[in-house]
This record gives sequence, structure tokens and C-alpha cells, in this order.
Amino acid sequence: MAKSIVTLSVPAEPRFARSIRMLAANLAVVAGLSIDDVEDVRMAAEEGFVYASATTDDALLVAFGVSEGEVEMTFSLGDREPQAEQYAPGSFSYAELILAAVSDEYEVDEEAGTLRVTKRMFADDELGDGSELV
Repeated sequence: MAKSIVTLSVPAEPRFARSIRMLAANLAVVAGLSIDDVEDVRMAAEEGFVYASATTDDALLVAFGVSEGEVEMTFSLGDREPQAEQYAPGSFSYAELILAAVSDEYEVDEEAGTLRVTKRMFADDELGDGSELV
């Protein structure tokens, strides 16, 4: 499957978190991820959306890159430091904790103003680090 891109412009309001979560889960199924991986993508999508929403009052862009065995989510970030209750000003530590637990990669690119999160599925005989399951 070639990489497909799905892009949304979403108001930075908590009531839209469910929409992002549900679309992310659906796209994870399209990518062929396992049930556990689909749940991880759902959690990462919500955390990414909540964090990005805390940086702006405007709409934010969410781009989903979908290919066989992989979902990549890129969230646009606003100019302000997150002020939501769960984030101390200037802190990304809570989001890092969640994203580290449920994604394969995540990165904040301050220059580009984005948060990128990636979840991959590996073949049954691979752990993704070059070693094989025993």
C-alpha cells in the first residue's frame, strides 16, 4: 500500500478529541495494525490533539500518513506554551510519558511547529530492532 495522507482542520476544542481518536483508530485498521496497536494509536491521537489544542485557540491541522503497517500523525502547534490543567506551562513531560508508552516515535519540531507521532506494526518474526522472537 502506498502512503496515503488524510488531513483535517479541527477547532482546538476538547469536544473534538473524540473525532480525532475515532478517525485515528479507523486509519490504524486500514493500515492493518493489530487490535492492541489500534488502541495505542487511539491514545496517541488523543494525547497529541489535547497537547496541540493547549498551544492555540485557533483550528489546528492534523495530518495522518497511512501505509501498510504504519500510521504517522502530525499535529500543528500554536505559538503559546500549553496551559491546560494537565500541563505545567512549558512542560511536555505528561505528553512524553503517554506518547513514549504507546508510540514507536514522537518528536516536537519547534522550528516547524509540529508534533509528529508514529506507530508501526512489525512482522510476527520481528521485534523491530533486528532481533527475532523466540
